[in-house]
Amino acid sequence: MNNQILKPSKLGFTALLLLFGMETCLYGQDNETAYFSDITETSIPLDPKTHALDVVLVDVNGDNSLDIVLALENQPNRLYINDGNGNFTWKKGVFADANHDTEHVRVADMDNDGFVDVVFVAEDDQNHEYYLGNGDGTFRNVSDRLLGKSEGNGLDIGDVNGDGLPDIVIGNTGDKPGLFLWLNNSEKPGFLIDSTAELLPDYTSQSQSVKLFDADGDGDLDLVVANEAPPSRLYFNDGKGKFTEREGSLVEREPLHSREVIVFDADKDGKPDIFFANLTSNGGNKERNSRGRIFMNKGDGKFVDETEERIPDYDFSTYATNVIDFDRDGDMDIILSALKIPPFEAMQVQALRNDGEGRFSFATEEVIPKVTVERAWGQSVGDVNGDKIPDLLIGAWGDQVRLLLGK
Repeated sequence: MNNQILKPSKLGFTALLLLFGMETCLYGQDNETAYFSDITETSIPLDPKTHALDVVLVDVNGDNSLDIVLALENQPNRLYINDGNGNFTWKKGVFADANHDTEHVRVADMDNDGFVDVVFVAEDDQNHEYYLGNGDGTFRNVSDRLLGKSEGNGLDIGDVNGDGLPDIVIGNTGDKPGLFLWLNNSEKPGFLIDSTAELLPDYTSQSQSVKLFDADGDGDLDLVVANEAPPSRLYFNDGKGKFTEREGSLVEREPLHSREVIVFDADKDGKPDIFFANLTSNGGNKERNSRGRIFMNKGDGKFVDETEERIPDYDFSTYATNVIDFDRDGDMDIILSALKIPPFEAMQVQALRNDGEGRFSFATEEVIPKVTVERAWGQSVGDVNGDKIPDLLIGAWGDQVRLLLGK
C-alpha cells in the first residue's frame, strides 16, 4: 500500500487550515480571547445574585495561593479559598453572619503578627467590620476596636506617620461626610487612635474613594480623595501624618461624580499618575460627564488634567476600575467596570490599551470575553493559578462575580 506524501505547498495549506480551525476554536467562544479566559463557570462559586461591591485577592492561610475576600452589600461578607490552581470554594462562617451595607474591603497586617487582617466599611447601616487573621484562614472579630460609625465608602490602609504600622483612612458620605484617620497604636499594634481632628483638614465633602500614595516623591504617603460632588482633593503629608492641601496641585476642568480613584504610572516616567472613574449619576438621569479623567504627574506634587489627549470619550458609568498589563508589553492598561446609566443596565467590562506613553484606546472586543457582562463593580488583580501571569477578579451588583484567567 502506498502512503500519500504531502507536497510542501499542500502541507502549508493544510497547516494553515489547522491553525485557522484552532484559533476559531480557542477565540471564537464567548468566554475566550487571546488575552483572557473567563473561567467563572468552573472556578468560582456560582451565585448570580451576589452584591459584591469590592473584592480582594490575598493569601489568608499561608499556602502561597491567592484567596478571595468579598465585601457584600446586604449580605454577610465572604471568603473563597483557592486550591492552588485557581479553583475556589466558599468557606462559610468566617465573617459575621449579618447583612450590612458593606462597600469596600482592604487588607494589611494591622497587629504586626505576620498574618493578614481585614477591614470592611459599610454605608447605609454604618456597621464597619475589623478582623484579625490567625494565619490559617480563620479570623477574630475585633470590630469593637473601630472608633466610629459613618456612611463609609472610601477605604485605604497604609503607614502615614512612619512608625512601620498601617493606619486606616475612611471616606464618608451622608449627613456627616468627610474623612476619618485612625492611626495604629504603636504601643498596642492592632488598636487604633482617632487622629482625624489633629491630622486632617476640616473637610465635609461626600467622599467615595480614597487612595494613599507618594504624590510628591518625598517618601511618605499623601492622600487623594474622589468625591461624588466636586471637587476631588489632594492632600500632602508632612511625614508625620498631618495632611494639608496645596493650591493648584489638582485642578478639575469640569465637575465630576467620581466613584473610584486609582494611582499608577501611565507614561512610564517613574512618577505616579491619577485616574478618576466617574458616573453620569448614581442610577438616575444623566447629570455629569462620566468619561474617566487622568491627571498626569508633572513633579513637585502638581498634577495636570490631560484627559482630552489621553483617554477616549465614552458615556457609560464606571463604579470601579483597576490596571493590569494584559498584553504584557511593560505598561499598565486600564479595566473599566461599566454600566449604562440610565437605566442601570449591565454592560460588557471594558478595556483600554496603553500605547506605552500613557495614551489609551479601546480594546474591549479584542481583550474581554463576550460573556463578561455584568453590573460590574470592584476589581482585584493577581496570579491565582501560579503561572506568573496576572488574572482579573471582578465583583458585581446583583450579578455573578467573575474570574478572568490571564493568558
